[in-house]
Amino acid sequence: MQNMLSIRSYNTKPVNHSHCFNQLVLPIRGAINISVGNFNGRVAIGECVVVRSSEEHIFTADVEARFVVADMDELPVNISSSHCNVFSINSPLKSYLTFIESQLENKINTQLEQSMYHLFFLILAEQPLLPKIDNRISTAISYIEKYMATPLQIKFLASTAFLSETQFKKLFKQQTGLTVMKYVTKLRMEKAQALLTHTDYPLHIIGEMVGYQEPSAFSRKFSQYYGLSPTKFKK
Repeated sequence: MQNMLSIRSYNTKPVNHSHCFNQLVLPIRGAINISVGNFNGRVAIGECVVVRSSEEHIFTADVEARFVVADMDELPVNISSSHCNVFSINSPLKSYLTFIESQLENKINTQLEQSMYHLFFLILAEQPLLPKIDNRISTAISYIEKYMATPLQIKFLASTAFLSETQFKKLFKQQTGLTVMKYVTKLRMEKAQALLTHTDYPLHIIGEMVGYQEPSAFSRKFSQYYGLSPTKFKK
């Protein structure tokens, strides 16, 4: 078969089948209820379900739900070597799905579609394959990603998840493998690294964009995380 991306909707009636290729389903509107491998449940926006070649699966979805579907001869190593059927996707892939939907629904361009698939594969290979995340923690993570430039306090993040601070910190660590503030720092430093590499913003602006109002605080944290200062990294 040809590796390809498409936009699909699914039937409200349960459909049980398998196919001779791998298939990834990523909701962009609504959700899919699916039983595949060791997973039986709901897959929503911000998540991806993997159906491996010849794997029996059964699913239903609301008629208004929409999905980016990838039919794939081969899976990236991070997915093929994992037993995970459902995982949370990162922000770059979430954003890329929006472009895929817009392009596929508006114009046919075979060469561009092949390039889109190749880029999709590369972005997919960068996914950390975090297991399906509790909706409460997912809400907090979405807030962190959106408001990275602002002061982020555990007390407030816990409130977005409707959890006590103690419950929030425990569940967050269980779900992500990192403490809340280590996770925040990781996202901030990765974004800072990308901004230093791909933009010409002044250092103090980059610091502010990732939550550090004082240039010295940004430089200190970046140096601790990467082993060299932002100035040296940018050279």
